[in-house]
Amino acid sequence: MVGTQDPKREHSEPVLYDFATGDELSQALAEYVIKKQNEAIERRNMFTVATSGGSLPKLLAKHLVGRSDKAVRWDKWQIFFADERLVPLNHEDSNYDLCNKELFSKVPELQPSQIHTIKESLLEDPEELSDEYEKQLADAFTGKDSVRNPVFDLILLGMGPDGHTASLFPNHPLLGEHGRWVAPIYDSPKPPLRRITLTYPVLNHAHHVAFVLTGEGKQDALGKVLGDPEKHLPASRVRPLVPGDVLFFTDNEASKKTEYPRTPFRL
Repeated sequence: MVGTQDPKREHSEPVLYDFATGDELSQALAEYVIKKQNEAIERRNMFTVATSGGSLPKLLAKHLVGRSDKAVRWDKWQIFFADERLVPLNHEDSNYDLCNKELFSKVPELQPSQIHTIKESLLEDPEELSDEYEKQLADAFTGKDSVRNPVFDLILLGMGPDGHTASLFPNHPLLGEHGRWVAPIYDSPKPPLRRITLTYPVLNHAHHVAFVLTGEGKQDALGKVLGDPEKHLPASRVRPLVPGDVLFFTDNEASKKTEYPRTPFRL
């Protein structure tokens, strides 16, 4: 599929939500996700989400799983991965495996058909595997801007200490990829070497993108990304086209070194 950029449209500026504790962050994130879920279901009876690994699945699950108010409409979710490592799905390096342990396995309402994983039979052919995952995107978004770019309701991202997000790393040629929705990477700076990742044409056409960051290990990277007007770092290039937006959910430890203005969290 061919992705396009529209130079005539403005890109959104980040909004920073800062919380005293990880639990407060997790609770606010859950309420935010539920609101975006409801808006998406109202639009077209479906909620399309792309998620990452790391600490995100645990933070996401904490106040979404096991709710008594039945606010989470799991039957309407379609879940993709912002990136994936080219390992078997039950491997400890797999983003799917992590998400399954922390979240999916705890939600009996979620059906396997709602969770879009890489095809294990193609692990030895990253190019073909990327094309196959791109086809899954095309099938899911048919009739909704599918010719140009898929438009996710929400993309949930983490960020590494080097400012990478998904599997888009500093100074890597994939930062300039604008023709594909899903691209293979053979030389990841951190193991495992081989991965696939969503590209900027997908990230920057989402309705909403939320970075979720906790702990002092994120301090330097967050300060650089939010203070990076030239957008050198991969995470600083995630700027959805207006009216899309990009939000940063952080705890006080992660945000300690940034002077970027905080926005009070309200739904």
